[in-house]
Amino acid sequence: MAEDAGEKTFAPTAKRKENAAKSGDVLRSRELTTAITILVGAAWMRFAGPWVLTGLGETARRGLTWDRASLDDFTPGRLLVAAIRDALPPVFLLGGLVLLASLAAQLGPGGEGRWVAGNLAPKGSRLNPMNGLKRMLGPQGWIEIGKGLAKLVLLGTISFFWLRGRIHALLGLGSGEVVDQLSYAWNTLLAMLFALGGGLVLIALVDFPIQWVRRFLRLRMSLQEIRDESKESEGSPEKKGAIRQRQRELAMGGMQKAMREAQFVITNPTHFSVALAYDPAKASAPIVVAKGRGDKALAMRELAATMAVPTLEYPALARSVYFTTRENQVIREELYAAVATVLAFVLSLKRGETPAHPRIDVPTELRFDAEGRPEIRTGKSAAHA
Repeated sequence: MAEDAGEKTFAPTAKRKENAAKSGDVLRSRELTTAITILVGAAWMRFAGPWVLTGLGETARRGLTWDRASLDDFTPGRLLVAAIRDALPPVFLLGGLVLLASLAAQLGPGGEGRWVAGNLAPKGSRLNPMNGLKRMLGPQGWIEIGKGLAKLVLLGTISFFWLRGRIHALLGLGSGEVVDQLSYAWNTLLAMLFALGGGLVLIALVDFPIQWVRRFLRLRMSLQEIRDESKESEGSPEKKGAIRQRQRELAMGGMQKAMREAQFVITNPTHFSVALAYDPAKASAPIVVAKGRGDKALAMRELAATMAVPTLEYPALARSVYFTTRENQVIREELYAAVATVLAFVLSLKRGETPAHPRIDVPTELRFDAEGRPEIRTGKSAAHA
């Protein structure tokens, strides 16, 4: 049984995945990131090609055109500033788009990508050459070598077919018009980038499911780990018991004054407690001095036992008083007879008598379940302890 509990055969929970993501273990494919980056860059270069070529043409024209005024007032700094002004804006915009595309590809897949600042901190294990050799010669290293060879073969094949149809034209560059040669070189470069980007997309379509499966297997959990996680998230029974005890202690501290005035407590017997007192000089009927449910009800019963206040179990009556009367308020008139019967029983106990527990009748319209919903019954029924 212990072996079964320790065998990692269960799917990772949401908390397990979240903790792994916080430590940097997220679903990520380098090939997908590279493909998106190349395709976004190539698309931008296709769109901004005329802008870039115009800037380069202006720069070349200013640098290669000379007249008498240029020779008399030769200012290379001004030429350099003009060249930077024409060439850098599209380059900077391209760099920004590529950076955003790279970040989106890293943080987007699976909804689990995240920025982990701790990865920026220096780690001695990364500088240890033995750890590097273990990674290279281990299963992970062989897998990465296989992936690298596959990428090399595929991208090399794409480059070969791309170059085979353009080799003569590329070798002939320099023998025609400058504008035509620049335009042809530009379009040829874009074609190569799109072709390589498409190849990387094919690799990513194969690599991404592999990464998902490997991460799933890496994060699998044993039955004991699931139990421990559940216990940690919900709290151990000991911890929950201590919290409830502390809550009862706090409740007891706030109810001591009220419980000192109580003459008896009616319970249900675990969910509700109602403490009542009767003083003809203050009111014509019994008053609810304290009431509670759950932990507060437990605290009231503990205080009642400490203060020797009689505690009687009449579930229907306890719920009826709880849901119809506020603290420091006189009970409903319909409950006078039932509460008076209990009060008479308590007084007889204080006189040293040993009477039998009386049967209590609670009106049907004042009977409630544990959630405060009226109970639908015919006639009247006895609430006997």
